[in-house]
Amino acid sequence: MTTSTRNMAATLAAAVALAGPAWAEGELNIYNWGNYTSPELIEKFEKEFDVEVNLDGYDSNEIMLAKVREGSTGYDIVVPSDSTAKIMVDQGLLAEVKPNEMENFGNMNPKWVDVYWDPGRNYTVPWQWGTTAFSVDTEVYDGDINTLALMFEPPEELKGRINMLSDMPEVINAALRYRGYDRCNSNMEELRDVTELLMQAKEYWRTMDYATIEKLTSMDVDLSQTWNGAAMRAREQRPTLAYAYPKEGFTGWMDNAAVLKEAPNMENAKLFMNFIMLPENAALISNFARYANGITGSEEFMDEDMKTAPEIVMPDSAPAPDFVEPCPQEVTDLYNRIWTKLKQ
Repeated sequence: MTTSTRNMAATLAAAVALAGPAWAEGELNIYNWGNYTSPELIEKFEKEFDVEVNLDGYDSNEIMLAKVREGSTGYDIVVPSDSTAKIMVDQGLLAEVKPNEMENFGNMNPKWVDVYWDPGRNYTVPWQWGTTAFSVDTEVYDGDINTLALMFEPPEELKGRINMLSDMPEVINAALRYRGYDRCNSNMEELRDVTELLMQAKEYWRTMDYATIEKLTSMDVDLSQTWNGAAMRAREQRPTLAYAYPKEGFTGWMDNAAVLKEAPNMENAKLFMNFIMLPENAALISNFARYANGITGSEEFMDEDMKTAPEIVMPDSAPAPDFVEPCPQEVTDLYNRIWTKLKQ
């Protein structure tokens, strides 16, 4: 082999090495909440674009965020909730893929474009949005369910029959609402009161678990803090369940598809972002997960029961959902201390 031939071979080898592993071709790696991705949606995307989709699951924003911060995850798409999406944008963890310049962006409901976590939608696309409150079996408890008192100062028939989310912001914010205190609260006197409330209420809780559908449908509990879509799925198996709209307030949230800055399959990730902004594809997500989405026209393709479900269609008497932005670090540190004490 001549010197020039050896040099050409070396150059070619270097180019191949820089191109990355061959297995990355034709793949898309999604890291999403568990039991939250429509198999029909994935099958349709795979067939349309000849891309193999690999799916992994997590059960909290904190777990996903910690893994992404470690780096080299191999994932392309993640699905953070609004406050976590804000953190990820601010910390430079997401790719600025410009969904607002994609072909299907015109389908996005205008009310979900200029959102606090991604003004103008340079990074994220709606996945599902909903509320967090609780479901209760109305055969076990037949009183007024629209109050947070059922979780924090429950009647006798619900004591020991309650599941709370293993989610620090949701549990602490619910306690703050019940006491009438502001969110992202650093008032030490008020936080001591909330801590005392939580510690007393814990005596009446059976579990703290994200598996709310399973907890309710197995009859393990009669009340569970949960999300509205999960509440609907649980009611389909346990018809006596009802979803509450507490008078003291409840969380509103949106989960968003986003592309990681280090995504190994960047172009396939962009294809997927554009794909889920088509109304018929957004409807596939909603029909499976049982939440609303942010895509105009998707209602036309939704299951009929989604259009009238009490968990999806809020009554006029319900207060507006409370979207909570990320708290300052000093407040988060205070919450972490409360949470650590509560989980001991």
